[in-house]
Parts: sequence; C-alpha cells; structure tokens
Amino acid sequence: MNDLCVDLGYGSLNKFGEQLCGDMIQVVKDDDTTILVLADGLGSGVKANILSTLTSKIISTMIAEHMSIEDCVNTIMATLPVCKVRGIAYSTFTIIKITNNDYAEIIQYDNPTVILIRDGQNYEYPTETKIISGKKIIESKINLKCDDVFVVMSDGAVYAGVGQTLNYGWQRENIVEYIEFHYDYRFSAKAIASLVLDACNNLYAKMPGDDTTIAAIKIRKRKVVNLMFGPPQKPEDVNKMMSLFFAKQGRHIVSGGTTSTLAAAFLDKKLETSINYIDPKIPPAAKIEGVDLVTEGVLTINQVLEYAKDYVDKNTLYNEWSFKKDGASEIAKLLFEEATDINFYVGRAINPAHQNPNLPIGFNIKMQLVEELSKTLKLMGKTINVSYF
Repeated sequence: MNDLCVDLGYGSLNKFGEQLCGDMIQVVKDDDTTILVLADGLGSGVKANILSTLTSKIISTMIAEHMSIEDCVNTIMATLPVCKVRGIAYSTFTIIKITNNDYAEIIQYDNPTVILIRDGQNYEYPTETKIISGKKIIESKINLKCDDVFVVMSDGAVYAGVGQTLNYGWQRENIVEYIEFHYDYRFSAKAIASLVLDACNNLYAKMPGDDTTIAAIKIRKRKVVNLMFGPPQKPEDVNKMMSLFFAKQGRHIVSGGTTSTLAAAFLDKKLETSINYIDPKIPPAAKIEGVDLVTEGVLTINQVLEYAKDYVDKNTLYNEWSFKKDGASEIAKLLFEEATDINFYVGRAINPAHQNPNLPIGFNIKMQLVEELSKTLKLMGKTINVSYF
C-alpha cells in the first residue's frame, strides 16, 4: 500500500425555490479503487433528481462491478430517454475512477470539463474523444502525483452570475484562475469544494439559477491522528493503554481530566492547566510536553461531534471552528482537515458525573460519543480504528 490516499469533498446548491437537487454524486470505494460519479439531470426539481439519481447509481454500480466504460455508457444511453424537444439525453455525467491512489481514468459526457490542479497550477491533461452509442464521450488516463486536485462540476457552476453579476457567466477559465489564486496545498478536498461553491453562490446573489454541484478529489499523503479519551476500566491496564497509544506514529490528542493526569504521569512530564476560556462552552485546553493537544473530555468531544455532523451536512459552522483556538475547534481541525486515518483509544472507566439518569444503568456516554463521531468521520471518508480498554 503506498502512503497516498484519496480525499473527497463535495457540496451542492439547489436551484432557487427547489426542494430537491437535480445533480447527484455517488461515491464507491473498495480497497484499491475510488469511483466518483457526478450526474446532472435535465431541468430541475423532482424529475431532474430522479434522472440524476438513476444515472449515477447505474454507472457507479456497473463500474464497481468492473464492467467496461463502453458497457456503462451504452447501458445509460439505452436506459435514459432522450428529450423529444431538444434531442438531448436526460442526464449528463462525469466519472472519475482512481486506482491505487496514483492512476485516474476520467469519462466526461456533456458536463463542464474536469479541472486538474497540479503544484497549485492548472494542468492540461490528455483527452481522447470517442463516439459511444452516438454520443461524444471524452476519455482521459492520467498518472497522479501527491497533492493533485481534481475539481468536478455541474453546468450550474459555469452559468453562475449569467445576466446578474456577469454577462456570460463564470467561464471554466475564470474558475481555474479563482482556484489558482486561492490555492493552498494544505486545503482539504472539502475546503476546495466549499471555496468554489461559495463563490458560485455569491455570483448567483444567493439565488442559484440552476442546480450547482462542485466535487473535489485530492491525492494526499496519509496522516494519522490518535485520540485517547477516558481512563481504562481496570487500573492495571493504564500502562498498556498508554504504551500502545504513544507508540503509534502521527499526532496525539488526549481528552479528559483523569486521562491527561495519567498521560502526564506515564510520560513523566508536567501537566500544565489553564484557566483561560476561549469559548465559554468549552473548558480550557492544557499542555503536556510530547502531546500535540490536551483537552477536557465529554463537553469538548460532544462539541466536536456537533461540528462533525454539520460538516457532513450543510457545513455552516466551518468558519466557527476553523478560526477558533479552543479545544473542540483544534480537535475538529486535526480530525476533519488533517487526518486521513484516525485511531481512537477509549477507556471504559465510568465517571459517576457522566451518568445520565435517562440511560440504562452503566451505559457510558463516552461510548456513545465515540460511536457517533466514528460514524460521522467515516462519512467524511476517514479510516477509523477504535480500541476499548
């Protein structure tokens, strides 16, 4: 396994006044392959949503079953009706298949051409045009490098601002310039997708004239973050838990008062506490030499979970945690933006203060928090490993 991995991020704006989005993204992952399909259904609303859902589901399922591109495209062309008035297929699509995190195949049908950013600049990749089932398909095969970023979009992006803020909309070259100007190699795929989507929304004066979807795929180095939360159930397991935790490569976060005290003792370092509240809701972070981040436990992790749920949904709290310096915001930055692989070390010792009378006796709030957080981080595409002690 190479030390590269695929980081994905995407978001959509619904056409103003519509409840459903006519664009659809499907992602299928297995051990060595990542497939992303963006389908854009004709028109908007329910019909477009059904067409794009059908298209993206059919394509992603077939490609995941190792069927050839030709077969996929033929099936879609045969399955989807053609609009009698305009003579065009009812859904356009873009397919990106990444193998072993270092090789990409791209298939494009009638969507704006995929942008590849390499070393912070637009990179003109090779394309080959084929006619399949009478339709013009653009195919590309590309060997990838670390930090390569693909930006995939529906045509709502290139129509942004037509007749409002711009005469002819935001052309592909304008989008390329915008990404190059704002590019930072530390950005996650989600940050890049959000950056472009926000710009589209502003050009539409927050009233999109078309469904607009942006997806970003970034090839990046694996980064491990380890988080220890709560002391072990049996006091005699403290050394085992600490040894395993600190032996892991990557960054180390220790959450919880008792846990921090035990970690400091294990490392034979001083635990420096603080009384400075950056955020009145979040207890102050502490410091231990040799640990990247030391925070309070349940309240902090609960806030991280709130940020995580929002991040995979509307991402409205991004500016809140990405600029703040309290414990929960710092954990959010490390887990959402930096980490690709996250290892949780969870102690099962029960803190009497955390017992919720509404839960069954002995049920531990920590377990619930970690389970929910793991589930949400998996939705972000993170690789999660949880060990209980």
